[in-house]
Amino acid sequence: QVQLVESGGGLVQAGGSLRVSCAASGSIFSINAMGWYRQAPGKQRELVASITNDGTTTYADSVKGRFTISRDNAKNTVYLQMNSLKPEDTAVYYCNANSTTYDAMWLQRAYWGQGTQVTVSS
Repeated sequence: QVQLVESGGGLVQAGGSLRVSCAASGSIFSINAMGWYRQAPGKQRELVASITNDGTTTYADSVKGRFTISRDNAKNTVYLQMNSLKPEDTAVYYCNANSTTYDAMWLQRAYWGQGTQVTVSS
């Protein structure tokens, strides 16, 4: 099993910045791609950003130029730096990691964090 613990969410004013972090732990054999998703009330969960092992990144059009995803492989941690925040960014942000465990080193599964609330006021 893999556990993902998120931190850094909170309340900020429009135009402000926030950085959320996600640390993975447990019986990890390998971690491949990691990413951040978000879900606002009444809306479907959407991909915000992702990053592969070699550092290739993907961003949703709505956050390009404002958000930056990064990872520290030594700490099994992924970060999302959010700048120029808008009220539309308000959502629960979920960490995701595609990983294998020692009991199934050949099988990749998707693991999710519990979510952290990000609220942007106008």
